Amino acid sequence: MKNLINTIKNTLEDKRPLPFSVYSSIKEQSLLNVPVVKPLLIAVLGGDKELGKDGEIICTTGNFIFLSDSPAINIRNIPKEKEYFALLIEFDYQDFDGLQISSVNKQDFCLGEITLTLEKCLQQFIEWSLWAPQELWPLRRKEIIQLMCHMGHKEILSMAANPKIGHKLHTIFIEQPSEELTMENICEQLAMSESTLRRKLKLEGTTIQDIKDQVKLGLGLHLLQTTLSPIGIIAEKCGYHSQSRFTDRFKRRFGLTPSELRKTLMTD
Repeated sequence: MKNLINTIKNTLEDKRPLPFSVYSSIKEQSLLNVPVVKPLLIAVLGGDKELGKDGEIICTTGNFIFLSDSPAINIRNIPKEKEYFALLIEFDYQDFDGLQISSVNKQDFCLGEITLTLEKCLQQFIEWSLWAPQELWPLRRKEIIQLMCHMGHKEILSMAANPKIGHKLHTIFIEQPSEELTMENICEQLAMSESTLRRKLKLEGTTIQDIKDQVKLGLGLHLLQTTLSPIGIIAEKCGYHSQSRFTDRFKRRFGLTPSELRKTLMTD
């Protein structure tokens, strides 16, 4: 596991776009209502991760959790020894194309061990990301899915069943988080009328504003965890005109302020 961690840290120094993220902390993080928009693999390489209202799902060092989409999930990242350290790989629904997807008995999550085979696969994925063009990222993500299915975790295929219209709307907002898109722009990109869009979102139990807020704050959480950018700059990238407004919305969503989250990443 040490080789994988060292490879990840060395790769992060390159500062180029990468098909994965790393969340780490040296103090415990407790976050409420964290959105999971697409199927997500979290490989816990240091510390423990607890999920759920009462921490009923536990993923310890050397294990992974594969999550289905969820509008809000409570998370605790608990350092052990030096730090909490996790590798995150988000999968597009297209990564599951050609695989036998079933909407029957859809699972919300899958827990498993990071075996030597999976560890080597992840290490190759990290090393390969330094030189491979972005157009090839889906091919290697699909390889990870296929390996996990071969390992006996076929339940992850159910997590790609029936992507929602909200997912498409999320993609539109994440590509333009700081821009104020008009309803006309949104409907044009989705090729549907406003009434049809609102009706479909209502059936999914969400609204355009809910998704927009989820995108902005989710991006803010990601940038706070993975960059050293000042909070004011992050607020601006997320489409907030003032840092105080971003801070207020962030705390209401996640239960702590951006500054409090940043303190979990630093020594006293």
